[in-house]
Amino acid sequence: MPDHTTSPLLRLSNLRVSYGQIEAVKGIDLELHSGELVSLIGANGAGKTTTLNAIAGILPIAEGELLYAGERINSVPPHLRVVRGLALVPEGRGIFTRLTVEENLRMGAYIRSDKAGIEADMQHVFEMLPRVKERLHQVAGTLSGGEQQMLAIGRALLSRPKLLLLDEPSMGLAPLFVEKIFEVVQSVVREGVTVLLVEQNANLALKFSQRAYVMDGGLITLSGTGEALLHDPKVRSAYLGEAA
Repeated sequence: MPDHTTSPLLRLSNLRVSYGQIEAVKGIDLELHSGELVSLIGANGAGKTTTLNAIAGILPIAEGELLYAGERINSVPPHLRVVRGLALVPEGRGIFTRLTVEENLRMGAYIRSDKAGIEADMQHVFEMLPRVKERLHQVAGTLSGGEQQMLAIGRALLSRPKLLLLDEPSMGLAPLFVEKIFEVVQSVVREGVTVLLVEQNANLALKFSQRAYVMDGGLITLSGTGEALLHDPKVRSAYLGEAA
């Protein structure tokens, strides 16, 4: 269970992120405690992916503070955030399509030199994602969308993250794969990895999340437990396709 008596693993304070003159994230506060699965839901263009990319260091922060494990990391470059245990599975998966599945997985461990540990983690990924093992020597670009998503998650796990950022993992996938992806996410959380999930399938995301934030127009407009937001009339109307 998440420990809310200690400092958050991640805290965003008044975070602002811009694309040129356009402010995409307009001063948000958000926090995650170790061991939590927290969702960020909202319509397209709400600022969810921008928020994840700012946490990962891919986008610069215009204003505000990003604290990770009690340390301000606003200007820490992305590769050093990975070293500190922060991994992103980007929207669209971002796999290396011309490399094999195995080469992709090993790219996830590029920051590590513990060969025995890497091999043990490879085996663990194979247990969690048997489809990935079956395709080990296949060129990654020939995998189905669901298989590519599993590979992207497996690659991120090879960096041994403390915090895993998942951007739209179920997008465009068949229902069976969506179910499998959410099973894997739950397994990862049970093993102690903290997860911040951006997900278009708000219904599933809220069912599995301890807490959630709703983003709209670059602002956080609602927050609460996954259960509470799942039954909130405004959320049901706006994001779950139900009449208020």
